[in-house]
Amino acid sequence: MRILTQALSHILTIQNLVIKFSLRGRVLTAIRNISLDLYKGESLAIVGESGSGKSVLMKSIMGLLDKNGYIDQGQIMYNNWDLTQFNTERDWLAIRGKEVGMVTQDPMTSLNPLKTIGKQIEECVILHQSLKSKAAYIETLKLLKDVGIHDVEKRFRQYPHEFSGGMRQRIVIAIALACKPKILICDEPTTALDVTIQAQILQLLKHLQQKYELTTVYITHDLGVVAKVADRIAVMYAGDIIEIGETHEIFFNAKHPYTWALISSLPQLGSKGEQLYSIKGTPPNLFQDIKGDAFAPRNPYALKIDFVERPPFFQVSDTHYARTWLLDPLAPKVQPPEALQSFFEEGRRYAHGS
Repeated sequence: MRILTQALSHILTIQNLVIKFSLRGRVLTAIRNISLDLYKGESLAIVGESGSGKSVLMKSIMGLLDKNGYIDQGQIMYNNWDLTQFNTERDWLAIRGKEVGMVTQDPMTSLNPLKTIGKQIEECVILHQSLKSKAAYIETLKLLKDVGIHDVEKRFRQYPHEFSGGMRQRIVIAIALACKPKILICDEPTTALDVTIQAQILQLLKHLQQKYELTTVYITHDLGVVAKVADRIAVMYAGDIIEIGETHEIFFNAKHPYTWALISSLPQLGSKGEQLYSIKGTPPNLFQDIKGDAFAPRNPYALKIDFVERPPFFQVSDTHYARTWLLDPLAPKVQPPEALQSFFEEGRRYAHGS
């Protein structure tokens, strides 16, 4: 796994972003004052439970928020553009596809059942690469090969229903690549696939990132999915980033109790004959103002201050930050659950090659 340094340049910067939705006369705050830097050429995974705001955060980068959603405050800076100031579809056409592309989680609904696979890719090639007829056809065949499709001339003429789920996901990836994006957002790209195909798709995305010099963002609820493909992991809870660090730091030196809970939920950490770990309670109601740490009511390690004041980010290392009062110098020393301590220790030994 590549180690990130401060020498890497920012490709996108989010500052103090707040996103709200109006629903039946009420206001839901989906993103609560998030700041995040995305580095050129990196692979970032955004992890959290359903409803934590992962997809909303990424949709805001492409201008794909639902009509009742709006950016209340903050900036999204890309190429000296503040994307929060974009108001029209014409504005977003300069970004969507050609600068920031997306691979969605359900390839069947992403593809037009009435058009051949080849024509759907070719349309994007013609629109975004300004190629015509024969050149567009050749480029389309190349893209099909790049995503692992065989017998490409035959496959060009086939329809989505003639492809398996894994092959359809490869086609969706090819369509995204046809736009020549700088940033590729992968929204739960393996959710609908079986475990074997999941591994193939993730390996393909890792290969394509290097070949096309992409900056990739994975959105997922499963830490295990991105363990081998992400350089950094940002953990989200209730519309907020509560921990961020390089992959090995999050897996083997996590500091926030919510991250501990997510790692404990991995099936690999379960014991035979024992019930798998699950996080007790439910996420907070985002229609209401949240005081303190949003995870506090579900957190067995919560301090009194967690229910009163939102914790700041405490620095663990140059690349690792966690939003938990447990890192305050005045806080009592709390150790992760016993099962995680042995997992962390084993991981650190492996990372150091001992």
